[in-house]
Amino acid sequence: MADIYDSAFRTVLNDCSKLMIPIINISFGERYTGNEKIIFYPNEHFIDQQNAPDEKRITDTNFAVYGTVRKIYHWECQSTPDSRMLIRLFEYDEQIALDQGEIVKEVLTVEFPHTAVLYLRYAKTKTPDAYKYVIKTPGGRVEYDVPLFKTQQYTLDKIFEKKLFLLIPFYIFSKEAEFSMYEAEPLKLEALKNEYMEIIERLDQMVQEGWLSDFDRSTLLETAKEVMDEIAKKYQVVVKGMDQIMGGALLETNARKIKNEGRVEGFAEKGIKIFLNLLATGMSENEAQCLAEIDDELVKIALKSRDM
Repeated sequence: MADIYDSAFRTVLNDCSKLMIPIINISFGERYTGNEKIIFYPNEHFIDQQNAPDEKRITDTNFAVYGTVRKIYHWECQSTPDSRMLIRLFEYDEQIALDQGEIVKEVLTVEFPHTAVLYLRYAKTKTPDAYKYVIKTPGGRVEYDVPLFKTQQYTLDKIFEKKLFLLIPFYIFSKEAEFSMYEAEPLKLEALKNEYMEIIERLDQMVQEGWLSDFDRSTLLETAKEVMDEIAKKYQVVVKGMDQIMGGALLETNARKIKNEGRVEGFAEKGIKIFLNLLATGMSENEAQCLAEIDDELVKIALKSRDM
């Protein structure tokens, strides 16, 4: 179901917008630093249709990056090759240009966005590196490329080397062909789980080095789990095994967040609150006590207050 993947893409891009910058730099040859201002525009557009009601279309994302000059971008996330994709892209681009166009002294000025597609799957022999627009007008011919960013061309090492963290939720697509093997062979599944444990550790390292925030890490892991549950839903052994890894990472993230939120309170009250909140996530009493850093007496007080 492509909507899950589109939703994951939108979530990461809207909540952690700076993570899109390295992908834009690669696709369009830009040199953005990541400190640029990013402004998102509405993603609902109405396509004018002759002799028919206007049709509402929803783009995956439409935003402007303010570098030395402002540039408008339109990105779509596509899970499978689609022969009609190019037509839809142009329809979206045309409407984006009209929505932001202006008329001054009877002159209509429209600006078409820099458009690209994030491909989660692609056919190696059929999917090109770029689409192309060729527009013939009475004033002359205009043509330009629409880059196709193929996520599966990037290994895990390349993702971290180039800081392409936005690809983390979709890394599982590179393993899709092997799901039946993971389902049948426990050792192969264990290797996949170890690979994702490495991903979590490397994300932690990026947080420590300042490349990512705790919020970025949490968002990437949450969307990665959603994508994984969807793409592997026919393979229950795989889903259950990977949930052990991803679920644990998310529980750790929530525990850390709960603990950090309590630091401004008094020690005893803080520790009790942290302890109870951790218990509410499903954590054991011993683990919650350890993370909350409270003694046995405060545990008793906390449990008594909970049961009242």
